[in-house]
Amino acid sequence: MQPKRALLVIDVQNEYVTGNLPITYPPTTVSLPNITLAMDTAYVAGIPLIVVQQNAPATSPIFAKDSHGWQLHPDVASRPHTLLVQKNYPSAFHETNLRHWLETHAINTISVAGYMTHNCVASTIIEAAHTGFQAEFLYDAAGSLAYVNAAGNASAEQIHTAYSTVFHTRFAAVAHTDQWVAAVKAQVPLPQSTILQSNSDARQQQH
Repeated sequence: MQPKRALLVIDVQNEYVTGNLPITYPPTTVSLPNITLAMDTAYVAGIPLIVVQQNAPATSPIFAKDSHGWQLHPDVASRPHTLLVQKNYPSAFHETNLRHWLETHAINTISVAGYMTHNCVASTIIEAAHTGFQAEFLYDAAGSLAYVNAAGNASAEQIHTAYSTVFHTRFAAVAHTDQWVAAVKAQVPLPQSTILQSNSDARQQQH
């Protein structure tokens, strides 16, 4: 199937760069230039560019609406976009007009960049799979941060890598931004693995 893409730039807000939730893997010095490269590529290629923004109440310690942390990062805010989607939940689909807009414009593939890999990006990609869209994930135009809680601890790199690996088995074709740019120019889909193949490869490595 030839992809008819829309690029989703999810929650590239100051909170993740200079605010209370700094993204650390890949560092924003890597992911932000790749996000803007993807945006510029989409613009030149005529691919709809959808910017997604997380909202929270004024009393929230993160993403409080109209706060500096809530605002889109200047690298994103300064670029043109086709649609702005404001959301109150992790998934960009939940209680928004995103699905209707994509269906109305005959989009079959969402290309996803932004933050955080394991939260809003993951929720959006998984819901896309459940609603019939193909998805692509730009590995180096996204990012995670570390967690420690009662369930355990994981570094930002571990979280980002684990989610990306899981995406690629079933939910999204995962590629670096330069690979995505090449696929856009060639108007071809990105390759993706399967659950069976990924597990088979893992078991072969163990022997």
